Amino acid sequence: MKHEIIIAGFGGQGVLSMGKILAYSGLMEGKEVTWMPSYGPEQRGGTANVTVILSDDPISSPILNEYDIAIILNQPSLDKFESKVKPGGILIYDGYGIHSEIKRKDIQVYRVDAMDAAAEMNNAKAFNMLILGGLLKVVPMVKMENVLLGLKKSLPERHHNLIPMNEAAILKGMEIIQKV
Repeated sequence: MKHEIIIAGFGGQGVLSMGKILAYSGLMEGKEVTWMPSYGPEQRGGTANVTVILSDDPISSPILNEYDIAIILNQPSLDKFESKVKPGGILIYDGYGIHSEIKRKDIQVYRVDAMDAAAEMNNAKAFNMLILGGLLKVVPMVKMENVLLGLKKSLPERHHNLIPMNEAAILKGMEIIQKV
């Protein structure tokens, strides 16, 4: 098993923390993991992305030119990364941030209306966990119990009271993802 993933969007959307939680979850399962963030100096509002690799075997390099899975949260990221999804790969996007049609016909495309669901939950901070839930529904690469351990590891202790809300958002994301 090997999953090469790019998560890309604006700073402040929880891109890097989503990748970190996924990476910690893989570590909890004894997988080989890389987590490589990339962001501009403006962090909030600028574009940010993170490459995460989860593998049963040693990972030779954290640097990738193409991906098995792309999670795309805004138009600039779609423009940059749509062409870098491997044929037969998966592209997951939030409908709120994408304004043009996805052109590729050789990949599987899924939509998660996470912005709308976060508004319904009255919690904008649930956005990235809704997206993560969608990913884990389509590709259950890590167990939910390890995602919760990953959350616990990546959240400061003063925010551990938010773990049940995050778990609910992940489960909701699993419900609302749709194949396009």
